[in-house]
Amino acid sequence: MPDSPIRPNRRNVARAVDLQQLRFVVAACDYGSFRRAAEALSIRHNVLSRSIGQLEYMVGASLFERSSGGIKPTLAGRSVLRIARLVLEQVDMLVDTGRSGGSGDTGHLVVGFCTSMSSGNLRATIGELRKLLPQLELSTMERSRSRLLTALDNGTVDVVVSPGRLPSKNTMSMLLWSERILISLPQDHSLTTREIIYWTDLRNEKILLSEYDPGRELEDLLISKLVLSDGRPTVERHDVSRGIIKSLTSMGMGLSLAMESDIGASFAGLVYRELQDGTGPSRIDFRAHWRDDNENPALKRFLNLLAERYPSPSPVLGE
Repeated sequence: MPDSPIRPNRRNVARAVDLQQLRFVVAACDYGSFRRAAEALSIRHNVLSRSIGQLEYMVGASLFERSSGGIKPTLAGRSVLRIARLVLEQVDMLVDTGRSGGSGDTGHLVVGFCTSMSSGNLRATIGELRKLLPQLELSTMERSRSRLLTALDNGTVDVVVSPGRLPSKNTMSMLLWSERILISLPQDHSLTTREIIYWTDLRNEKILLSEYDPGRELEDLLISKLVLSDGRPTVERHDVSRGIIKSLTSMGMGLSLAMESDIGASFAGLVYRELQDGTGPSRIDFRAHWRDDNENPALKRFLNLLAERYPSPSPVLGE
C-alpha cells in the first residue's frame, strides 16, 4: 500500500482514480501476474504494483489475493474489475467516435439478440454491415429477452433484434422480417414422410421447448393454433439451450419447434418440416428495438441499413 498519510474521502475518490490505474488492474487480472502484466505493457514491475496499490488504497479494499503462484481477484476486486472494463470500453468508444467525426464509419456497436445466427436474415445483415463498415468495432450479445431489455435501458447494448415486441415504453421499434416456424423430428419419426406438417398433426405428441427465448413465444403459438385442449401436445420445458433441445429431439425424446434461422447449424439425426395451418406457413415477426435517445452514429448507420434491407412503416414507440 502507498505511504500517503491522507486517504481521499469518498467524494474525491472518483476524481483521484485515473484511467492508467484501471488499465493496469485489468491487465494484471488478464495475465494473472503483476510481473507478466508489466512485461506485456512494457513498464517496470514496481510501477504497475505501486499504481494498483494506490487504487486499492483509494477504494479501501484489496483487489487481488497475492501468492507465489500469481494473483486472483478478491470479491471486491471482481466488482471493481467489471466496472473498470466498462469504463475503459466507453472511453475507447468515445475516442473512436471523435476520430470518426460522428459519421458512424468507426466506433463501437453492440447488437443484442435472442435468436439463432446460424443462417437467415440476422446473419446476412451482420455480414453486410461488416463489409460496409470494416473499421467498425462490432460486438454481439445473446441473452434472454428480459436481460436484453435491461441492457437496452442501461445503454450496455445499442440495438436488440428479437421476435415480437419488447415490453418497454422507452424504446423505438422497427418491423424487419418474418421467419417460418418449423417442426424438428427424429429422423425415424413417422411424420418425416410428409413434406408439410399441419399443427393438428401434432396432437398427442410431446413437444420439447427451451426455457430460454423464444421458447415461451413458440409455446403461445402452439396453444393459439390448437385451441381445444383435447389431444393438445404435451409441452416439456427444459432449462437448456436450443442446441441441447436439438440433441434431445434427435435422441427420440420428443419433437421440438424451431424457427427458420435455426436450421443453418446442421444436427445429425434431425429432420425439419414446415408447419402450416389452413392459411399457409406459420410465421413469427422480428423487430429491431433501440432507445430513441441513443445518439451513437454507428447505430444510425445500422438502422439505415435495416431500413434499406427491410422496408416497412415508420418506426414506432415501444408498447
